Amino acid sequence: MAQTPEAKVKAKIKAILKTHGVYYAMPIGTGLGNSGVPDFLCCVHGFFVAIEAKAGKGEPTALQYKNLGGVIKAGGYSCIIKENNLHFLEQVIAECKERAE
Repeated sequence: MAQTPEAKVKAKIKAILKTHGVYYAMPIGTGLGNSGVPDFLCCVHGFFVAIEAKAGKGEPTALQYKNLGGVIKAGGYSCIIKENNLHFLEQVIAECKERAE
């Protein structure tokens, strides 16, 4: 079974997170949980980081944007990662490490 473009982005995100020893969870949206939860919830050097994965021209929904903004308002980091900006995730991890030291 072929991977979707977004699944390929998620696989690359997982590889980066594993390389840096980042704890992460990938919540599954169900009728019992919160809708619009980011694809990855991470602890990076003691900082909360939420990641929404998208591929190509894909954009988060209004609810996903709301949740990503809620993470920022609560003092965490949030980002939208696509195949063309994986380097930004590396920057977020580096910033969390610097702030933790």
